[in-house]
Amino acid sequence: MPDEPPTQSVENTVHGDVHGMVLQVGAVTGDFHHHQHPGPARATLPLRCGLVPPRAAAFQERPVDLDAPVTVLSGLPGVGKSQLAAGHAERLWAAGEVDLLVWVTATSRESIVSSYADVAAKLLGVDDPDPERGARTFLEWLAGTHEPWLVVLDDLRAPADLDGLWPPAGGQVVVTTLRRDAVLRGHQRRLVAVEAFTEDEGIAYLRTALADQPALLDDDGLVRELGGLPVALAQAAANMLDNHLSCAEYRALLPERLDPSAATWSLAVEQAGRLARTGVVLPLLDVASVLDANGIPLAVFTTRAMLDFLGVDEADARDGLGCLHRLSLFTFSEGAVSREVRVHSLVQRATRAAWSDERAGVVVRAAADALAQVWPGVVTDPLLGQVLRANAQALADAGGAHLWRPEGHVLLFLAGRSLGEAGYHADAVRHFDDLQAAATRYLGPDHLDTLLCRFNAAGWRGSGGDAAGAVEGLRDLLTDVTRLFGPDHVETLRVRNNHAHWLGASGDRVGAVTAFRDLFFDQMRVLGPDHPMTLTTRHNLAFAQAKSGNPGRAVKSFETLVRDLERIAGPDDPGALEARSGLAAVLAEAGDLDDAADELEDLLEDQLRVLGADHPRTMSTRWSLAQWRGLTGDPAGAVEEFEELLEHQIRVLGEHHPDLRATREKLEHWRGVSEPGESGRPSPG
Repeated sequence: MPDEPPTQSVENTVHGDVHGMVLQVGAVTGDFHHHQHPGPARATLPLRCGLVPPRAAAFQERPVDLDAPVTVLSGLPGVGKSQLAAGHAERLWAAGEVDLLVWVTATSRESIVSSYADVAAKLLGVDDPDPERGARTFLEWLAGTHEPWLVVLDDLRAPADLDGLWPPAGGQVVVTTLRRDAVLRGHQRRLVAVEAFTEDEGIAYLRTALADQPALLDDDGLVRELGGLPVALAQAAANMLDNHLSCAEYRALLPERLDPSAATWSLAVEQAGRLARTGVVLPLLDVASVLDANGIPLAVFTTRAMLDFLGVDEADARDGLGCLHRLSLFTFSEGAVSREVRVHSLVQRATRAAWSDERAGVVVRAAADALAQVWPGVVTDPLLGQVLRANAQALADAGGAHLWRPEGHVLLFLAGRSLGEAGYHADAVRHFDDLQAAATRYLGPDHLDTLLCRFNAAGWRGSGGDAAGAVEGLRDLLTDVTRLFGPDHVETLRVRNNHAHWLGASGDRVGAVTAFRDLFFDQMRVLGPDHPMTLTTRHNLAFAQAKSGNPGRAVKSFETLVRDLERIAGPDDPGALEARSGLAAVLAEAGDLDDAADELEDLLEDQLRVLGADHPRTMSTRWSLAQWRGLTGDPAGAVEEFEELLEHQIRVLGEHHPDLRATREKLEHWRGVSEPGESGRPSPG
């Protein structure tokens, strides 16, 4: 069969309420091929990738040598490790001593891999669908280049996350972490302990921060009072400037019963609350304290869910955010797409320490609702996906049981789906396996959410290449679903649908036809011939017939299905349009390329009218039509259509979207075929 359009035919996504087994294989219309190819154009050096945190207003140089091949900055939160790394990076960049500067938020292995793969896409034009492979491509480039480079791995949580991902020799690496594990020493790695400011350094910091009001620096005991902690001194200075307090006056306000850093934040929050027009400061800080300290999308704080939680409008919410920024409780990163708001982890811990369990539950659920509302149905920006997943993980770590009351929050499932859709299939499987364990603990083994976790784990196991594992997982799940709901329940029928699909994907195509046929007869009896699930199974059965070596039978099945769908729902129904796409695919399978192309032309005209030019299905049909154009003897026409489609995809999806890979590959293929001297009817590239 000729190549199918580059659209994943297996639907394994969340639609609406996830508290039921609603994820199922939809209408199957083609194969999903992964290709590595030239991809987007290479960026030119010098190049910066990742967002370097802004330098503190009163940044102090400190006697820390960062010129070793690998320097690991280790120390407690708040001592300024990231600031030292950022200062070093900006200094080398400004001096032209590095041509590639990469800043990685290294809070998880997935975050590191994703960042490396993103650099490979930008630097080398290698937009690989497998992030792990893209990351290796980047590391291989580092090992072979003579260009000077610096990679900063900020906030490393677990040294094991860097197994196989340490940058090679030849450039500079800086790591910031709380850890002091043995693996962080040796192998040209130098571990540097970063301490709080000395008294002289702290006084120098305050002198710089209070330069516009030098009279406020009347008592050098404040540095000792705050333990020389840079983040505490920064918040103290902001508060002093905003309230015209001297060091002595500020010290007098510090509660004796609190530790120095907590006392500083207590005063900052109190002052921010006085500045705000409404009482939103504490609730905003509460929400930020359960999300990712390395960056929270600003949009989270202005969602409908968040405004309802705060009891204010968007203007008042933004006013509260500004007041928190003025007192150095929040930091806004200019130009940081999706990571606009940062809050120090110590501020987060101090905030959470004051909560009752009841308050924790209210905050966690409000944050989860808001984060779910900013999560797009389709994530086309890899960085946005990474940031959203990091925030979901931070919330899961902080929220614990509160995200399972009264049932699993939709955010837990969105995060797992996002992993799978981004190409991290093994991570998605682990995510849903872990969710299953949590759901079993909180809800019991037979709860719908527990079953849904098993359903998702099996699906992503299959998407990752282990179709046999997917079959086994769904077979076991089918046994339990049948026991709980009965053989005719809609959830049982859905699991059977997916089980049949993965049977075919595992190589048992005859078994898939049999499973789909049995399912169809049961759905006819239970749901009726016109039920959407019955019609979907007819679609999948026809396609399974084509793949099992009976394309003629599949063509007749699709022709009948199209007529029935147009009768039941009308010719413009999405299901009817999808069945026509399936008909074109099996026509091509049967060797009727001319009829397939004619069917696609008619389908495209209707999709443009009904769905619009930007709809994924419309662009998929354009891809297929361009391919069939070449296969039916018109390579020049294929080139023209692939060129137009590529331009359209870049505008709608962005330059690095996975769907562009196959378009670029086919464009280059048909360009080669259409060169002078080439003729005849080519085979697919």
